[in-house]
Amino acid sequence: MKFDILTLFPQMFESIKQSVIGRAIENKVIDINLVNIRDFSKNKHKKVDDTPYGGGAGMIIRPDVVYDAYKSVKTEDAKVIYLSPKGKTLNQKKVEYLSKQKHLILLCGHYEGIDQRVLDKIVDEEISIGDYILTGGEIPAMVLIDSISRYVPGVLNKESIQEESFSKGLLEYPQYTRPEIFEGERVPQILLSGHHQKIETWRHEKSLELTKNKRPDLYK
Repeated sequence: MKFDILTLFPQMFESIKQSVIGRAIENKVIDINLVNIRDFSKNKHKKVDDTPYGGGAGMIIRPDVVYDAYKSVKTEDAKVIYLSPKGKTLNQKKVEYLSKQKHLILLCGHYEGIDQRVLDKIVDEEISIGDYILTGGEIPAMVLIDSISRYVPGVLNKESIQEESFSKGLLEYPQYTRPEIFEGERVPQILLSGHHQKIETWRHEKSLELTKNKRPDLYK
């Protein structure tokens, strides 16, 4: 899986190259390529934005610099995603669908947005990570990369993925480890029984209970 990220702030993405994602990069299971939109500015000061036609607050990213950045990495298989509060909210079904793509180009907006003409020309889909506003698309892009990468074959083992929250439409059951007794609280006895069928039943019941109590919208 290849990610090309079109951004004005590539340094923000250093934090995602750690832990599971970092190992996947080292093992060449995923590839994260950072493309600085500013590098495609023809302005001697590397300016990439301008005032909006019709007036209004803030600055708009020019279409030509975004288009040239896109052309530098586009491939026949590429799917372009614009991280935007106007997009459909990201969910597990979308994550699993995107994990099957070969090449994703993630476009990160900033300031008051990007000229609509280039969005209409290159963007295949707009995705939001929630109904709130952020200063730019970099953090949503990192959320997208992290959630998608976990489903790319070779990043995690299948068992880990199958047992996670939302993978079966339910929240994950509670997890416990040593010590057996912590602050007077014991690990549930069923988990110490060694009876795998009873443990699976208990876990399923707990998933149902948690989903009903914490996310009734999913339970329905």
